[in-house]
Amino acid sequence: MSAKTNAPAGAGANERDQLGGGSTHSVARTEPLGGALWLVRHGFPVFPCDHPEAPRCVGLHKTCDGSRGKHPAVAFTRAWTLDERKVHETFARGLRNPAVAVGACSGPDGSRLLVVDSDRRGAIEDVAAACGETWPATMRVWTAKGHHDYLWAPAALRLGNGLGTLQGRFDGDVRAGNAYVIAPGALHATGVLYELDDHERPPLFAPAWLLDALVTKPQYAPRRTHWQNASRGVPGQPRGVRGLAAFVLDSRPGDRNNRLFWAACRAAEDARDGGEDAQDALMDAAVRAGLSEQEAATTIRSAYKRTGVTA
Repeated sequence: MSAKTNAPAGAGANERDQLGGGSTHSVARTEPLGGALWLVRHGFPVFPCDHPEAPRCVGLHKTCDGSRGKHPAVAFTRAWTLDERKVHETFARGLRNPAVAVGACSGPDGSRLLVVDSDRRGAIEDVAAACGETWPATMRVWTAKGHHDYLWAPAALRLGNGLGTLQGRFDGDVRAGNAYVIAPGALHATGVLYELDDHERPPLFAPAWLLDALVTKPQYAPRRTHWQNASRGVPGQPRGVRGLAAFVLDSRPGDRNNRLFWAACRAAEDARDGGEDAQDALMDAAVRAGLSEQEAATTIRSAYKRTGVTA
């Protein structure tokens, strides 16, 4: 399946109204359908997710974690579609948010979709500027906190969700391969509508500096350095746990999740080797640093899973 890279044709007034025309646009029931139709007409495979205004979560999970509006309602790696008729049928069954199956989308010369998810507005532009680069004006979807930027990347790179050397430097995530993103026309649990920044702007090819960063393994400083230089700790915890907790406590708003992820990876390694389990201390430190319990728990679980330890 190939996503079109030419300027969208046929995105008329009705379709634009369904997608939303700005941050003050009122939420209408047709918006999820309008977003899904726009996507399939431009080659982006879609599938339904839970909708925050549905009576109950329709995600496939056994129990909802409370993050309404983002849980896939189907097995998205195989149940996505580019068929307008199926889109109409799916979104007529009830409130559903549209989402894009990232790994099912291909572009020019077999390139694959890469979505850069900034957790705040301008986050990726800040990273580009720090690298002496300018972020390209590519397809962008505004989200509740920031934006999704759609790009094409060479299939041979086999990108996933890893940040590479952007870990700790970028306030956000990337989505590629077996992944998905909530799409234009979706409603966030906060009431914010996901909206296209420019209906006529297609995805561009990802800049070389970004691809280099994503495929390069990050080099972390030795753990002892962080523990010894920690300025604050959690009373009653062993020195190593105190150091990791202090590392999280010292986080700034833009890098709290990344620092927590790094600390949780180190804690998981220590636990695997018979050391003290730092999960409770990291959770406490993350919440004190400003993260919600849900965000912190998700990040810690992700780090433990990546390290091969059950959180």
